[in-house]
Amino acid sequence: MLLRSRPRLFLVLLFLLAFFIILWSGVPPAAPASAGFRDLKGHWAQGCIESLVQRQLMTGYADGTFRPNTPVTRAEYAVTISQAFPNLKPLRSAIRFQDIASSDRTAPAIQYAYQTGFLSSYPNNRFNPKEKMVRAQALAALAAGLQMEARQASPQQLSSIFQDAKGIPGYTRSAIATALENRLIANYPDVRQLRPSQPMNRAELAAAICLAQPDTASLIPTQYIANLPTLAPPPAAKNNREIRGVWLTNIDSDVLFSPNRLLNGIQELARLNINTLYPAVWNWGYTLYPSAVAQQTFGHSVDPRQPDLADWDMLATLVQQGHNQGMTVIPWFEFGFMAPSDSELAARHPDWLTQRFDGSQIWMEGIYPRVWLNPFHPQVQQFITNLILEIVSRYNVDGIQLDDHFGLPYEFGYDPYTIRLYQQETGKVAPLNAKDPDWMRWRANKITAYMTQLFRAIKARKPNVLVTLSPNNYEFSYNHSLQDWFTWERQGLVEELLLQVYRNQLDAFVAELKKPEVVDSRQHIPTGIGILTGLKDQPVPIQQVQQQVQAVRQQGFSGVSFFFYETMWKLATEPADSRKAVFQNLFPTPSPRPDLLQGWQPPPKI
Repeated sequence: MLLRSRPRLFLVLLFLLAFFIILWSGVPPAAPASAGFRDLKGHWAQGCIESLVQRQLMTGYADGTFRPNTPVTRAEYAVTISQAFPNLKPLRSAIRFQDIASSDRTAPAIQYAYQTGFLSSYPNNRFNPKEKMVRAQALAALAAGLQMEARQASPQQLSSIFQDAKGIPGYTRSAIATALENRLIANYPDVRQLRPSQPMNRAELAAAICLAQPDTASLIPTQYIANLPTLAPPPAAKNNREIRGVWLTNIDSDVLFSPNRLLNGIQELARLNINTLYPAVWNWGYTLYPSAVAQQTFGHSVDPRQPDLADWDMLATLVQQGHNQGMTVIPWFEFGFMAPSDSELAARHPDWLTQRFDGSQIWMEGIYPRVWLNPFHPQVQQFITNLILEIVSRYNVDGIQLDDHFGLPYEFGYDPYTIRLYQQETGKVAPLNAKDPDWMRWRANKITAYMTQLFRAIKARKPNVLVTLSPNNYEFSYNHSLQDWFTWERQGLVEELLLQVYRNQLDAFVAELKKPEVVDSRQHIPTGIGILTGLKDQPVPIQQVQQQVQAVRQQGFSGVSFFFYETMWKLATEPADSRKAVFQNLFPTPSPRPDLLQGWQPPPKI
């Protein structure tokens, strides 16, 4: 009996030896990814931690605990960083750390953290793997390693944000300001207490990782996320900035289908002192640029009905040529959640479509039958997010614009997925009345929640990319399209507003400019007005355009954008030269555009 037990005793001793070796390295042994940790129930970062563990970006301990208050060592920090951000390019060559054996299981992660710029070495090529990471170091390292930038925040502002800012080490202050602007800092329980010299614990590291990841940032309660307040413009700022934009579309226009036509169009607009281009990149169920996301989702990387787009990258050319002319380029996702009823996207993903109470799916836009992607469905949300992040990542764009189709006609939302979700969250059955106030508010809030996720995802990818919106008036937007853009603006999810005000009568046009929510918005963010210059079969007199531009300026807005390029002087009754002369008179000299990130302040009425 004693002899038979010796192998078992040996295994137990071997396990204990391995366990203590792992503990000595400062990195916890892995618990099962699906484990529920008994020391996390009710914890402020529980949702974030469980998500990271499920995705194997962090691990718990073998005894079924996570130990959220345990200080993080430099070795554990390196391991977590390498798991959370595994594909960053090295910034410097590897070195041989004197206190890290090549056989150490943390060695590859430590080298990765060093080469990618998250962590540095100590004198004599030492890493000090068991040293605890203090909060200031850990947060600064995260901002530095992710190569984030600050456009507004400065070290001098930290004292107005954190009550204990005096304790922030000088060498970390710039990086802490960057982390603040990029919403990487979670302070529990007091958001104004950074506690810079205290060791960062495992829960705090998890929170920082979640905030740096677009799909997990929302798991951190907002009351614990340190924010940069809206900055007052510098005293020397002048109100001589103006949005002078033009929408470029592929409907009734061929300007986007030829490199030469596109270059000529951009040069013509530059001569008229236009400073902003809003090119369509997503409409009619296809992208107008070569998209890997579209190829994977429905089999076409670019609109197959436009063979002229197949052999060149329209968006890359437009960004380069626009920037060469000193213009801002903000791609426009024109169709939003809408798609043609016969599109390949709708055919391949019928479960992504939503419907009315009677089960019908077709929605007529003029003579065109459309369907609506379900904005509440996680796969639809991921698809739209992936399209937008693809552009943000691949192209040097200055912003992204969503419009009135980034919502849902109020009669839709009766698909099985949404009905189940509504019942799960409210305990109610979706009402027959599509305009039931609670049903309207729930759906609008869901779209707002997705807008929040999308905004954070864009900012996590490129903080300086503007998120802009071109909606209809608020009453119509909410009651018809469940688009609560006024709430978006108040929550900081929109950084430039271009309100579509397509009215022929000047009185009706001006009345829209004076609505309270519009007046309020232009005090917070650059707010311009979309002016109709004509449609293919509905020309607009140039005198009307001129009067509306003057009214926008008189009411103190930040500028205008014209819909659309082809009707500015081509599809019109007046001669092209006479219409161009009016635009030249309206914009006789170049003007920089207002930018919320660059010392913007509301323009005065004139």
